[in-house]
Amino acid sequence: MKSSLFVVMLGLCVLIQITAAVPTGAASPEDARPNIVFLLADDQSTYSVGCYGNPDVKTPNMDQLARDGVLFDNHYNTTAICMASRANIFTGMYEYKTGCNFMHGDMRQDVWNQSYPVALRKAGYLTAFAGKFGLVVDGKGLCEEDFDFWGGAPGQTSFDTAKNKSMKKYAEEFPHSTLSYAAFATDVIHESVQREQPFCLSISFKAPHKPAIADPRFEHVYDGKTFTKPANFGREYSEHLSPQSKMGRQYPRFHDWKYDTDYDGEMRKYHQQIYGIDVALGMIRDTLAAEGVADNTVVIYTSDNGYICGSHGYGSKVLPMEESARVPMIMYDPRSPLNGKQIRCQALTGNIDFSPSILELAGLAPTENVDGLSLLSLLQDPTDGGHEQLAFINTWGPQATTSMTCLTKQFKYTYWWFGDKNVKPVEELFDTENDPLELNNLAANPEYSNVLEAMRGRYDHELDHWKSESVDYNDYQRYGTLFDRTIELNEKASLMGNKPPENNASQAKDPNPAKENRRARRNSAKS
Repeated sequence: MKSSLFVVMLGLCVLIQITAAVPTGAASPEDARPNIVFLLADDQSTYSVGCYGNPDVKTPNMDQLARDGVLFDNHYNTTAICMASRANIFTGMYEYKTGCNFMHGDMRQDVWNQSYPVALRKAGYLTAFAGKFGLVVDGKGLCEEDFDFWGGAPGQTSFDTAKNKSMKKYAEEFPHSTLSYAAFATDVIHESVQREQPFCLSISFKAPHKPAIADPRFEHVYDGKTFTKPANFGREYSEHLSPQSKMGRQYPRFHDWKYDTDYDGEMRKYHQQIYGIDVALGMIRDTLAAEGVADNTVVIYTSDNGYICGSHGYGSKVLPMEESARVPMIMYDPRSPLNGKQIRCQALTGNIDFSPSILELAGLAPTENVDGLSLLSLLQDPTDGGHEQLAFINTWGPQATTSMTCLTKQFKYTYWWFGDKNVKPVEELFDTENDPLELNNLAANPEYSNVLEAMRGRYDHELDHWKSESVDYNDYQRYGTLFDRTIELNEKASLMGNKPPENNASQAKDPNPAKENRRARRNSAKS
C-alpha cells in the first residue's frame, strides 16, 4: 500500500514539474483564438481608396476587403501625426496619457507594458512587427525583444529595402520596401502554422509618406492619369478657416508641394505608392488562404493619419480638418454575420479603439487606463457601439497651431486658443454629416447657437478628462490651461513658453516658399 502511494505521489510531482515548465499564457495545439493582422499605412487619406468613393484610383484588394468585411465611415485618429498616433494605437490611450509625441518625449516603460503586443505575447500569441515603429520607449528603444519576429526600423525607415537592416534578406526580390513587408508576413504566417500558435502580425508601411518614392514596377498603373480635384480644393475655400491653422507648415505646402501647379503629377506618385500597399495586402491575404488560416484570421486595415492634398489650399496633416483627421478603416473578421453584405458602419470610432479590440479578440480584458472601446460589437451589429464623442489633439508644431477638437458623429468643434497682436482666439463649428467638405463655419450662425453651446460643453468635458488624467511629464499638463476656453488669454501668458513664429502675420497670408522649404527639410526626419 505504501509502495502504491509512493508511486502516485511521485507521478504527481512529475506532473507538477511539467506543468510549471509551461508558460501560463502559452497556446495549445487546439488554440482556436483568431490570428490578427493589423496593417497601417502612413499618411493615407480616405479619398485614396476606391471603396470610399473615388473612381480615379485603383485599390482592388482594399475594395475587396471592404466587401468581405465592414467599412468604417467615421473613423478618426485622435492625433494626426505618426509618433503620437502609433502610441494611441499600441495602448488605446489619448496622447496626453501616453506622454509621447515629437517635441514632447519618448514613451515610458510602464505605458508600453500596457500595449497590445506585450499583452498578446504574454497570452501565448506569436507576435511580429515590421516597418516603421515610429516611437522610442525609455530604456527599451524599439522594443525588438518584445516580438518573436522583428522587421522594424528606427525613424522614418527607408523605401530602399536594403537600407532597413532587419529586412535586408528580402531586398533582392523586393528592392522597394512596401512589398518586402508582405514577404515578411508570409514567413511569419508560415512559421505560426508550423508552430500551431496563433499570431498577431503588425505591419506599418512607410508608404505613402513623403518623399514620394513609389515602386517603379507600378509606374504603368497611373501613367498619364489625370485626377479629379476635391470640391474644396484651393485657397478660395480657406477664408473661413482659423488664422491659427495657417501659421504652420501645412499652409505653405499647398505651393511647396506643387498641389497648385502639378496636382496630377503629385497625385500619381501618391496613389502609386498606395497601389503598392494594395498589392501587399493582396499578397498577405493570399498567404493566409494558402496556409489554411484565412477563416480564423482577423484583418484590420487603416492609416496613422489622413492627408491634405490641396483641400482648402493646405497640404500635409496634423490639423483637425477632415482630410487630415479622418482615415480609411476596414475590418474583416471571418466570424462576423455582416460579412459580404457591404456594410458601411456609421459609428464614431478612433485609433484608440484598436488596442481594446485586439485584446478582446485574444480573449483578454482591456487595460485599466484605456480610453478606447472595442469595435467587436460593431461587427455583429453596426449600430451597437462606438463613441458619443472623441477628442482630437494637436500639441505638435508652432504653438499657434496647437488646439483641441471635440467631435461627434455629426458635429466638430475646435477651440483655437492662441492669440497675439495679429490674431485672436476663435471657434470653429462644422456639421460634418451635411458638410463633409467643411465649407461653412457655423460658430457665428445664430441658428446653431444651441448646437454651439452643446459642443462647448462636450469640449469642456474632454478637457476636464485631460486635466485629471494627463501624465505629469513631457509638457502635457499646461495644455489643460492653454486649451481652456474659459480662461482669458492674458492669464495664459506665463504658460505660453516658446515665442510664436516671427512671421505670424505673413504666414497667415502667403509665406516665403524658400524659407518654408528649408524648415520642411529640417523637420522631415521628425514627422
